[in-house]
Amino acid sequence: MAPIHKLTVAPWLFLVFALMLLAGCGGSSRPDPPAPPTPSPRSANNLNLIFVVSEDLAYQASGDVNPKTANLTNQGLQRSLQMATFLKQQVLGTKNVTGIYTLEPMTHPQTPGQYPDMAAFETMQQFAMLNQIPLSVVGEAPYTANSYGLNASYGPGSVPSGVATPSPLFPCSDCQGLDFEDQEGNNEILVNGIVKANQPGFYVFSAPWETISRLLTKINQQAGYGLTLPASYAGPNYIYAISITPGGSASLVTYNSNLTPLSTYPVLPAPPIVAAACTAQTHFSIVVTGGQGGAVVPAGINTNETVYWIRHAEAHPQDWWEDGNYVGAGQWRALDLPNALRGKINPNQVYSIDPAQITPGSDGPSGQSSWSYVRPSLTVEPYAIANGLPYNLAASFDMMDQNPPQLSTVASAFFFNGGKFSNQTLLVAWEHDHIPPTVNALLASYHGNGQPAPDWPHPDYDTIWTVILDAHGNLTVNNTMCEGINSATLPATPPQF
Repeated sequence: MAPIHKLTVAPWLFLVFALMLLAGCGGSSRPDPPAPPTPSPRSANNLNLIFVVSEDLAYQASGDVNPKTANLTNQGLQRSLQMATFLKQQVLGTKNVTGIYTLEPMTHPQTPGQYPDMAAFETMQQFAMLNQIPLSVVGEAPYTANSYGLNASYGPGSVPSGVATPSPLFPCSDCQGLDFEDQEGNNEILVNGIVKANQPGFYVFSAPWETISRLLTKINQQAGYGLTLPASYAGPNYIYAISITPGGSASLVTYNSNLTPLSTYPVLPAPPIVAAACTAQTHFSIVVTGGQGGAVVPAGINTNETVYWIRHAEAHPQDWWEDGNYVGAGQWRALDLPNALRGKINPNQVYSIDPAQITPGSDGPSGQSSWSYVRPSLTVEPYAIANGLPYNLAASFDMMDQNPPQLSTVASAFFFNGGKFSNQTLLVAWEHDHIPPTVNALLASYHGNGQPAPDWPHPDYDTIWTVILDAHGNLTVNNTMCEGINSATLPATPPQF
């Protein structure tokens, strides 16, 4: 009977296997259909409006945005670093960008903590480092560096409630960014101005899908281009480019970068970061105790607070060189900051300056001499991402206020009075010229004739100042710690991903 059993069952087994193949249950020998070819890079002879969608809580790839902080995760940062290479090579054809415009972060607070939207900045920062910009000042030869300013300042009538109005001393119509709510129609005004100027090149915009989608629709309607626009969010790998010929005809091209980033923090490529000893500044330590030496603990001073102050990353290949951003060498420091500070500090919040604020700088290719001041926030952003920490901006006062002593008093009160930061440990990235005055304003609040903190040396990007308020409000300030990154050894060009 055994032979009969084999002959009876075998055809049925063959039939079942064939049905499984037809149904797709047993796999298929057919190859996957090839991905559509990547479109050709855009022509530098056209005016190219290029839209890179940043991620927020509403529209994102799974795992790219931290739901508690609304900031990017390690995976999201990995995507932004890789997207920069794709954008530079595949969309611009390795040519230089003409302008970069990002979301004004305080126009899009998210989560119950009202954290600003910094994802568009991080989406663009590596790309900004892959481009070069020549700057100049009277009496000096122009100098070109790997860096590009990110335009993110508030447009007319679009400064959010509770945010400082930019100083009228430094007008910057050229550095307007994108408003999430599009107040006063400023986003369309910005783009229409670029189109009207009709200067060929590559103008790159980054903001959440909600903003980009509305902007694409309005551009298409107002100009009558008749383009077929994306109907819904397709994911963070997609880039949309409107190319306008010298004759005024427009076409829309969609790029898919097909990125699959890792979920771990990015590993910097070679060469390795060179360590540095904490010798950039003469060390000091100032201790102020209530009731000693005439010192009086100020009313309302915070308690059990520690603030670590760091300077922004490398930004001045020439003393006068200034476009509001750091340079290629600074990207090495910023991305290595989580590694450099590991085991040295343990903050539970990260703060910096609102990157929409404006700083006076050097003359750019268009004659622009004021810039969005983005580098302090972008220096410390990777640390917040790597450690999943709340990231916020001190946006209620203007860093470039025309009255530095008054500003220092305001900044000191913001961080050290009122109880907001009692029992907290902060990492704060700041402008180095403003750190000593802020600390000295704090010291002066204890008594008017105490020992002042020294100036911060211009070449030093590495030192950390530590301010400690104990349980009774007694104060200690010192500069004995550093990041430990040798600035002189950082490459002039950014890391490549």
